[in-house]
Amino acid sequence: MQVSLITFDQFTDIDLYLLWDLLNRVRVPGWRVSILGTQEQHISQSGLPVATHGVLEETRFADAVLFVSGPRTRELLSDRNWLQRLSLDPKRQLVGSMCSGALLLAALGLLNYGEATTYPTAKEQLESFGVTVVEKPFALHGNVATAAGCLAAQYLAGWVIEKLVNRTWRELVLKSIQPIGEGLSFADAEKLRPLYGKNVDNSP
Repeated sequence: MQVSLITFDQFTDIDLYLLWDLLNRVRVPGWRVSILGTQEQHISQSGLPVATHGVLEETRFADAVLFVSGPRTRELLSDRNWLQRLSLDPKRQLVGSMCSGALLLAALGLLNYGEATTYPTAKEQLESFGVTVVEKPFALHGNVATAAGCLAAQYLAGWVIEKLVNRTWRELVLKSIQPIGEGLSFADAEKLRPLYGKNVDNSP
C-alpha cells in the first residue's frame, strides 16, 4: 500500500509533517509513505528543507495521493505542465487535500461534485471553480476528500488509514497523539505497543 504526499516550494510545514508523522505510525506489511515533488528537495514556508522520494509521475502507482497546502497552490493551479505530470484516478485511488490544496483538486477537475472545504483565505478562489465550500474540517465524496485547518490532518490521515488498512489502526494512530488527560491516558501504554513494539518505553 503506497501513500504519496505531494509537496512543492513554500508548502505549509505542519500540513506535510503532521500527515507524514501520522501515516508513518502505521505498522503493517507493505505500507509505505513517500513525498513526491519536482525537485530533490523543497523548502517550506518557514524555510525548512524536506527531501523528496520521487517525482510527480509516480502518483500513478499510489493507492492514496494527498496534497499539502501553501501560498504556491495559487500559482500551481494554473500551471498546466505541473498538473499534467500527475496521474490520478479516483476510481481506484484515494485523493485528498489539506487547506488550499483543494484548489489543486479543483484545477484537476476532481471537485466537480460541488462540495468541499478549504482554508478561509482560499474560499473565494475555490468557489470560482463552482465548488460549494462548506465550513467543516473534513468533506468527503466517494474517494475524494478535502480537509481544512492544519489540525484537520488527523481526519485526512485517519480516513486513508481506515480505508487502506482498517478502523482499528485508524483509532490507534489517532489515539496516540491525543493530549494526556484529554483522551490518552497512562492506562493506554499497553494499547500503544503495536505502534512502538518492544521499544514502547522509548516512544515519544
